Amino acid sequence: MNLLRVVSTVSGMTLLSRITGLARESIKATVFGAGPAMDAFEAAFRLPNLLRRMFGEGAMSQAFVPIVAEYHRQRGAEATRGLVADASGLLALILLVVSVAGVVAAPFLVYVLASGFAATPGKVELTAQMIRIMFPYIFFVSLTALAGGVLNVHRRFAVPAFTPVLLNLCVIGAAIYLAPYFDPPIVALAWGVALGGIAQLAFQLRPLAKIAMLAWPRVDWRDPGVRRVLRAMGPAVVGVSAAQISALINTQLAAWLGDGRISWITYADRLMEFPSALLGVALGTVLLPSLAKHHSDANPREYSALLDWGLRLACLAALPAAVALWFLALPMIVTLYQYGHFSVNDALRTREALLGYSFGLLGIVLVKILAPGFYARQMMKTPVKIAFASVLVTQAFALTLMWRIGHAGLTLATSIGATFNAALLCFLLVRRGLYVPQPGWGPFAARLVVALGVLGVVLWLIVGSADAWLAAGLWHRLARLAGTIFAGVLAYFATLYALGFRLRDFNRSEEH
Repeated sequence: MNLLRVVSTVSGMTLLSRITGLARESIKATVFGAGPAMDAFEAAFRLPNLLRRMFGEGAMSQAFVPIVAEYHRQRGAEATRGLVADASGLLALILLVVSVAGVVAAPFLVYVLASGFAATPGKVELTAQMIRIMFPYIFFVSLTALAGGVLNVHRRFAVPAFTPVLLNLCVIGAAIYLAPYFDPPIVALAWGVALGGIAQLAFQLRPLAKIAMLAWPRVDWRDPGVRRVLRAMGPAVVGVSAAQISALINTQLAAWLGDGRISWITYADRLMEFPSALLGVALGTVLLPSLAKHHSDANPREYSALLDWGLRLACLAALPAAVALWFLALPMIVTLYQYGHFSVNDALRTREALLGYSFGLLGIVLVKILAPGFYARQMMKTPVKIAFASVLVTQAFALTLMWRIGHAGLTLATSIGATFNAALLCFLLVRRGLYVPQPGWGPFAARLVVALGVLGVVLWLIVGSADAWLAAGLWHRLARLAGTIFAGVLAYFATLYALGFRLRDFNRSEEH
């Protein structure tokens, strides 16, 4: 199995997901703008999204995938299917309780999310209404993440990577076709999210059946594999919750800064997530099962070499993406968002938030590669401690910077915390001998710096003034943005080629 080809496949599916995600955000911005109603939706969606990352894509994947990989490698299909049945039943039971509790406690949760909403009449009630509609989403999407983990262990990466497209399409459909039938129209988006959760789980059932892993859920507390998953999930939940707690605190701080801040940060976050998911999520998804396999086979040399490969590939792709975010922030925002109710001021304020994120893109991507270096060995406590230390760093900078540069200070603080997290993870992996950097990092970095310099100069020369982008029409913006991106990509990779980089150098084969 060629890992570079697999990463390309997952990145391709993720690209489709992010393109439809950007279309979703563009339509949301055009139809609803960035005012109090959109603030209410984004805040209401934040909590089920947080719990999805904790129970589904976060803790369950980190605790579950290495153990499933071990069962698949050492115990065979029948034992693996039994573990899937027991784990899915346990997760479903937990999520059902959480979903019911969230629906009942919706008004209280608004104050946990954004107590500043109380200053605007009707905003708390609207947020609570949408929380009730969207909370069951976590039940379906967390089970979707568990199913995706099983598929990834069996090297079926494309289907889990594609499923977020269904959520985006449901929200887009709700914004275009359902909004006129709701009062207020923003409530249609909440129903789009709920339908998206159901669609994502349903889409993965057939692929699971094809690999004979579609097992009827059951609850067996005595199963040794389930107990191992539970023991691993405890620290994993705590670790994943650290980043989500930080996001919740930033939501509170943004709400106190005034209307629109949460929306500006969210729109910027969607653009930042485009390269971070395309690179970090794709690499992390592919690396975790392979790292778990090398750990199960007691092969530390290949374990370290695989981490090194992932880090070089991440630097090669994430650093130019960060440079592009800096120079293309406003062009991307006005091209994708600045129509209808989304004003020039909204575009400029969203740009400020995106610039703050651009500083930490490499750190955000590297965390998704370095943390699996611990998770694959079922060493959960170290990344948990680092995650909480990163929260303290993030919030210390957030409280300092928000009073100086407003909402952009919150995104810059997130970047600083992610960079700190990645640096500490790498330091401890090296110190414990789990990762030994391969020779050649010095020349690699030097050539990369030259290529980044060429990329920066080309983008600076082509982008031009902000006024020209703000005054242009849709098709002119699209054509100019596409041309600028093409010129930047060409300049960057042509420079790398001239300096001796070849795609075949990054090929890596892994046993299936």
